[in-house]
Amino acid sequence: MPVITNTIRRLRFDAGEMTQKDLAEAVGVTRQTIMAIENGKYFPSLELAFLIAQHFGKPLDAVFQFTPKDKA
Repeated sequence: MPVITNTIRRLRFDAGEMTQKDLAEAVGVTRQTIMAIENGKYFPSLELAFLIAQHFGKPLDAVFQFTPKDKA
């Protein structure tokens, strides 16, 4: 299975210790969704991934990293 990681927790911290709830409200999901994404339990839709990256003013690959199965 491919590995998708993210830097959301770090980005939230760097954005004045933004809460999961604050980010969730900004991108239109629940806090539980943000928590699951941060913990690698849920992978966001492409649209949500772009919304999160846009919220932080970062390119998508600065927020989400993909490692193919054969490289993991």
